[in-house]
Amino acid sequence: MSGELLLELFSEEIPARMQARAEGDLARLVGDALKAAGVEFDEMRSFATPRRLTLLIEGLPEASPDVSDERKGPRVGAPEKAIEGFLKAAGLSSIDEAGIQSDKKGEFYVARIEKKGRATADVIAEAMPQIVRDFPWPKSMRWGSGKLRWVRPLHSILCLLDSKVVSFEIDGVQSGDETRGHRFMAPDAFKVKNFADYEKRLRDAFVILDSGERRDAILKGATKLAEAQGLALVEDAGLVAENAGLTEWPVPLMGEFDDSFLEVPPEVLTSTMKTHQKCFSVRTPGKEGLGQLANRFVLVANLEAKDGGKAITAGNERVIAARLSDAKFFFDQDRKVPMEERTTDLKNVVFHEKLGTQYDRIQRIRVLARELAPLVDAEADEAERAAMLCKSDLTSEMVGEFPELQGVMGRYYALDQEEHPNVADAIGAHYKPVGAGDDVPTEPTAIAVALADKLDMLVGFWAIDEKPSGSKDPFALRRAALGVIRILLENGIRMDLNEVVSAHAKRSGFELGSEQVDLQQILDRTDDLESFFLDRLKQQLRDEGARHDYLAAVVGAKSGGLDVVTLVERLNALTSFLATSDGSNLLTGTKRASNILVAEMKKGAELDISPPDPSLLEEEEEKVLEAKLTEAEQAAQAAVEAEDFEAAMTALAQLRAPVDAFFDNVTVNADDPSLRENRLKLLNRIRAATLTVADFSRIEG
Repeated sequence: MSGELLLELFSEEIPARMQARAEGDLARLVGDALKAAGVEFDEMRSFATPRRLTLLIEGLPEASPDVSDERKGPRVGAPEKAIEGFLKAAGLSSIDEAGIQSDKKGEFYVARIEKKGRATADVIAEAMPQIVRDFPWPKSMRWGSGKLRWVRPLHSILCLLDSKVVSFEIDGVQSGDETRGHRFMAPDAFKVKNFADYEKRLRDAFVILDSGERRDAILKGATKLAEAQGLALVEDAGLVAENAGLTEWPVPLMGEFDDSFLEVPPEVLTSTMKTHQKCFSVRTPGKEGLGQLANRFVLVANLEAKDGGKAITAGNERVIAARLSDAKFFFDQDRKVPMEERTTDLKNVVFHEKLGTQYDRIQRIRVLARELAPLVDAEADEAERAAMLCKSDLTSEMVGEFPELQGVMGRYYALDQEEHPNVADAIGAHYKPVGAGDDVPTEPTAIAVALADKLDMLVGFWAIDEKPSGSKDPFALRRAALGVIRILLENGIRMDLNEVVSAHAKRSGFELGSEQVDLQQILDRTDDLESFFLDRLKQQLRDEGARHDYLAAVVGAKSGGLDVVTLVERLNALTSFLATSDGSNLLTGTKRASNILVAEMKKGAELDISPPDPSLLEEEEEKVLEAKLTEAEQAAQAAVEAEDFEAAMTALAQLRAPVDAFFDNVTVNADDPSLRENRLKLLNRIRAATLTVADFSRIEG
């Protein structure tokens, strides 16, 4: 197989945010159509630029293979309806076309179906019109008098199989062997022969086909421009990708704005230039994060201008100046309004119809933040004050313009109004972490408010029975739960989440609208939050490489509250222990004991959990095991209570030798019923001893 398919769908500009998904959808749909027709291939690659979706498939055969199939039908003499159904399914016109075979049950009809292969070009020509008509764009449009819906008007289709045109037509657009280059620098149509020719001629026509190459060109070019001025680029992978989706021939250029705008917070400048003009910010070198921004920016043009980009840069500078003027005005006006006044204004901002206003919500958050403060070493008054003001910037002009600056602007306004720095920083950090790559709050006041914000959201939505279902999570509750877990783990904070959730649910007095829900129903609903937190914890730990059965083992041994730090410490100790020979051998012995007990219970026997009778311990090995179990249980329990899980595992390791000796030399199923029952009690003690740290029965292998 060496056939090459080159497909290009050429249109008006495709929104940058849709291109990556469209690449994948095109590859998936064409690949599925080929496989459904029995056409195999070696490799597939897809590409997207603002004006084209391209697909390359290599290793295609000239035709799909012939297929020979045999379909078993009804018995000879079966009812007419059964025979008619068989003929229709097998594609036969008469039962005379079927053969007859015999088995132990008698004679039955058999249809032998011979299906000739089809030319690959015919398969493609037949599949493509339907693929294009049904393409899953998030938004699409019709134009002119045609019926086709596409993301933007579709102008041409290039489709070549081994350099020959695959002919088909879609709503008046006929496939061919032509494409076009850059809209301004090489707009004329030209023919291509194959993918190598296509890629080269596009580059000659100022089109870089590969989006990854365009991203690299943008980042390298922008970085070089900044370094030439002794500055550093504020890198933004999302902005690089967006610009790559807006340009076929990216050309970074540097512009400048008045340095008086540097009085505005750097996050505002960066958001303004990014949101409105897709421009990169530039900072002085050696600073972390945004650092000290410079009065420069980098834009990405989509052409090589004859004047070196001067006119393009000047145009962007005018727009940036106007946008920054607006931002400065918003910032100056916002600072004139006291934060307490903005907090009162939140009485007019609905959070959720069943959970009240944002003002109602911060009353719950401030109480919870004060309660959490001593658990995270925060000052209670600071935590409550920060919680009271944490949503105040939602009514500001700046956040109205740039919602992504929630919290960030609140911090600046708090500092401007001389709030304590811990209070201001907590306002700025209380939404964190907002994603997998985001940092968690580390200052105690910020930790208290961030936890209170997320826990109130979770308890509230559980109280009104609005939980995530399947892939739907409109209120980002999974993210909130994972945020709580990350804050606790990364700061090493021990806290019983069950206790905190229950206390918050009891005192919050949720306004549940017209729904009649009493306190007990709320408590019953929020009880389910434990399993939700555990699911999020398991997912995070699995992503970090933890074994799912080890997780199940430590969760199975959990008693009482939900302390994620303790659970992870147990997991780490268990993982290290089972990597040793003592651990793996003890696991084998414990699982053997559990299997024997399970087998007995399947026979109808009741498990007696009382201690074994010392007078019935006849063999030396069982006497030694019983003594070692007592010693190990006590030591392991004491270590667990001291939260020294490595010491608990060390205590259990002492059981390895006596457990091995017991199974080597003692018969559990003794003829004497009393001995047999006593030895089963001893096996149960083995399982109980290990259960102090983990449920070994849940570990696979």
